[in-house]
Amino acid sequence: MKVISESLSMSTKGYNDMIDVTEEVNTKLTESGIEDGIVTLFVPGSTGGFTTIEHESGLVEDFSAMMERLIPQEAHYHHDAKWGDGNGFSHVRAALLGPSLTVPISKGRLSLGTWQQIIFVDFDNRPRSRNIILQFMGE
Repeated sequence: MKVISESLSMSTKGYNDMIDVTEEVNTKLTESGIEDGIVTLFVPGSTGGFTTIEHESGLVEDFSAMMERLIPQEAHYHHDAKWGDGNGFSHVRAALLGPSLTVPISKGRLSLGTWQQIIFVDFDNRPRSRNIILQFMGE
């Protein structure tokens, strides 16, 4: 079994910035030569996460509205009281989503549905430079 580690770098805007990384992952998959296996995406840090969604403007707005209803930015967060950085909501949102995602690979292709894309979400309260780790495992 091969294990190949890669990375993606990007600049984000914060505040639920949703970035479709599907094509970049596909490119790295092709370069890896893996035909059957998995890819795991991971973001170091505690204010970003991964999901899959149909990445279209209506769902992007719906996702942000849902996060605001569940974990409001203006609520009191003990993290903010301790550190004063105002991003307690970012940490809680990211913890809910999770820092990683695993996608099966079959016949050299990501096993995604027709309208399903791999999305990185930056929840922080400021722009960031992010480094995403990709690890391909398989044959």
